[in-house]
Amino acid sequence: MVLAGIDYSLRGPCICIFNGRLKNPFSVDGCSFYFLTTVKKNAEVFGNIFFGEMFEDYNHECERYESIADWAVDKVIACDHIALEGYAYSASGRAVFQIAENCGLLKYKLHQCGKPVDILTPSTVKKFATQKGNANKEKMVAQFTKDTGIDLKKLITPDKKDIGSPISDIADSFYICWKLYHDLKVKS
Repeated sequence: MVLAGIDYSLRGPCICIFNGRLKNPFSVDGCSFYFLTTVKKNAEVFGNIFFGEMFEDYNHECERYESIADWAVDKVIACDHIALEGYAYSASGRAVFQIAENCGLLKYKLHQCGKPVDILTPSTVKKFATQKGNANKEKMVAQFTKDTGIDLKKLITPDKKDIGSPISDIADSFYICWKLYHDLKVKS
């Protein structure tokens, strides 16, 4: 069964794809990660499982949303089941509408492809990963390092002081995918 966990955003979308079986344990060894970036040195392959690509240029917000959604659909088209992190509701102003428009287009395109999508709240994903529903980025990334043995900061952004994109996006997509795996296994 091929599963995908999507941490979807306008600035740092990331997808974790797990290609394994529900009877086998979930592991980073069965995962591949795909993310979009604006940083040229992050648009490469890291550790043979982390694939960074540059965002496409756009002239209008609709082009931007469509290129991100098309990129995501292309990555998950072979997946049997997809989980998408829902809205965090912490955005304000114009950003709320941009996030909704962007995510709405992805949901529509996935629906048109007949892909089943589970929507997971951010607090559900954080609690699954760290036992705390309000875990910050640093805690999520630290948990990823603990669970996988992979230090994303050293691997991808060793020169950066803070934890941001794509590091936190990779960790989030991993736990979204793992939570989907867990939920499907419980149902089977």
